[in-house]
Amino acid sequence: MALQNIGASNSDDAFYRYKMPRMITKIEGRGNGIKTNVVNMVDIAKALARPPSYTTKYFGNELGAQSKFDEKTGTALVNGAHETPKLAGLLENFIKKYVQCYGCGNPETEVIITKTQMIQLKCAACGFISDVDMRDKLTTFILKNPPEPKKGSKDKKAMRRAEKERLKEGEAADEEQKKLKTKKKVSSKDSSAKPSSKKKHGGSDEDRASPPRNHVNVKEDEEDDDDDIQWQTDTSLEAAQQRIQEQLNAATAEMVMLSTIESEKKSKVATQAQSPKAAAAVPSKNPTTGNGETNHERLVEEVKTNIRKGVTASQLQSCLGSLSGSPQEVITALYEALSDGVQKGFAKEVLKKKSYLAAVAQDEESQLRLLRAIEEFCGKYPVALKEVALVLKALYDADVLEEEYIVQWYGKGAAGNKDSKIWKNVKPFVEWLQSAESESEEE
Repeated sequence: MALQNIGASNSDDAFYRYKMPRMITKIEGRGNGIKTNVVNMVDIAKALARPPSYTTKYFGNELGAQSKFDEKTGTALVNGAHETPKLAGLLENFIKKYVQCYGCGNPETEVIITKTQMIQLKCAACGFISDVDMRDKLTTFILKNPPEPKKGSKDKKAMRRAEKERLKEGEAADEEQKKLKTKKKVSSKDSSAKPSSKKKHGGSDEDRASPPRNHVNVKEDEEDDDDDIQWQTDTSLEAAQQRIQEQLNAATAEMVMLSTIESEKKSKVATQAQSPKAAAAVPSKNPTTGNGETNHERLVEEVKTNIRKGVTASQLQSCLGSLSGSPQEVITALYEALSDGVQKGFAKEVLKKKSYLAAVAQDEESQLRLLRAIEEFCGKYPVALKEVALVLKALYDADVLEEEYIVQWYGKGAAGNKDSKIWKNVKPFVEWLQSAESESEEE
């Protein structure tokens, strides 16, 4: 069966991973009973992850003809004689409205019906939620015939419930075991106290020499129940004075260390003031130029000047090499210069200027520098933070960034601060990358 890329905008991409079968139609009947049968409607709908009844109904609505999909036989019929290119064009419109993500254009979306009876598309790649135009006729049919939930969701919920019940039962069993241990300890202490209070008259030497058996058991129980021992702090006057003295000694030592560090800093500053060359050789964290602007601002302005002159990507790369600053500072300045003045639609802007970024992201180290530059830019501008997943998707599709380096950068950053907004926004895209990799390996 011949395959084609999903979406007309991706028709020329030979390596596009989302494909569907080419439409095959057959005209049946004569006269008023003539109908068009879309032979492979089930296979097309399966590739689009949509029920075949949706596409069949959409054809009928757009053509103003009756349409019917038989669930038992898998036959899709539309009244009238319609050519294949015409139906293929209608299918393309259906894909744009009900399949592709409105943010990144990825067809891997899920239909969601909200509590207010609105239809949305949730993208598994970038996490963007698209609002479907409810004025379209097909939306009424979708609300009456909602898509079936994904298989396995009920099983997952049942597994979660069973896991919670198992944890509750385990906690209850632990509590019962603790109570039994406490009762056993109390009873063993009571039984060991009785023979020691009353001595037996006329007892043999063996009875006096060997301790009672229950006393031995008490010792064993005490050794097993070390976790139940409650340790107490010595609150006597002597112990308190000793602790105060130890704290004072520690504080005094810390003060001595701090004073030593401060004196070393002062001596370094004095040395740098005396020798201007040495002071210039030691870069500060955020150095300033003679005009009062930081080194980063100077780099950004220099990159902007080169871009305004209309330099090519290869020429800009040689210009960046002549700038004074570390490679990370230069790439950070480049990314900020390319995104200058953009208040919305960062992904589209980045895609326009991808040639500049591709020129400086040739290997692993340079790609990681670019990712760190994107991270730093999102930290400075919250507007860019919302579209960070779209930016990464655009650079990934343009072969500027490779999958393994994106995953590596995300893993390192999320491990340090999971609650940061940038990692929450990037997480859906990284999960999509990993799921796509596992699917390709299975194939």
